[in-house]
Amino acid sequence: MTAPLAYARTIGRADFEYITGLLYDHSGIRLAPGKEALVSSRLDKRIRALGLSGYSDYVRLLRQRLDPGELRHLIDLLTTNETFFFREAQHFEYLRKHVLPHRQTGRTFRLWSAASSSGEEAYTAAMVLADALPAHSWEIVGTDISSRIVETARAALYPIAAAEKIPRPLLRQYCLKGRDEYQGLMTVTRELRAKVRFHCRNLNHDFRELGKFDVIFLRNVMIYFDLDTKRTLVPRLQEQLVPGGHLIIGSSESLSAIPSRLRMVEPSIYRLDDGRA
Repeated sequence: MTAPLAYARTIGRADFEYITGLLYDHSGIRLAPGKEALVSSRLDKRIRALGLSGYSDYVRLLRQRLDPGELRHLIDLLTTNETFFFREAQHFEYLRKHVLPHRQTGRTFRLWSAASSSGEEAYTAAMVLADALPAHSWEIVGTDISSRIVETARAALYPIAAAEKIPRPLLRQYCLKGRDEYQGLMTVTRELRAKVRFHCRNLNHDFRELGKFDVIFLRNVMIYFDLDTKRTLVPRLQEQLVPGGHLIIGSSESLSAIPSRLRMVEPSIYRLDDGRA
């Protein structure tokens, strides 16, 4: 079925409020008024694919039968997935210089990329860990709310330009240039991919089955959460850290208004109080 030619490109206030309300209820992400153009641009293709005449029809469909598949489409389209290798490189330098040398030996070092997007953050951390630790002594878990983007992370195929941010020694050791049908693409080595597991998880839901971690990366995500959501989420993240573990957030973010046992050691880097003086 083809979409009607007279397509309503402007989203009304009530439709915007309903759609963003669904997003908030199911993901904790708040899109405030003023983001109408963003919502419109991201949902435009989906509405056309469904053969609908505009946003009011789409809201009517959501109200009539909010099936999990369509809700997943909505979340996939409206969540932001901007990332790149070695983004905010100071965090990986801190990991290398200040966390790994003091890790507890005799057990697996575990790192969680808690909003892993298309995988660059998790694979960046994997390069740092592989360069510093024995292969058998560490593992990484990546999670994201978008099932579509989790599949992208698992595939680990990126434009060749993505290699520009990766330090040359790590690029040579852990990355491969695509050939034939993969011309113009790059990937990370099979050995590195084997150390990173990706799952679809909603941070508003129970994630205790993931286990405890030495380091949790949750960067440039909480800027989309309201204060109540942050105050609920941060203590739950805290419970997933081993004593002395670290939570690393985005450089523009802060936990200053959120009660916790996490103490800032550098801007955007927090350590769980382990009870030692």
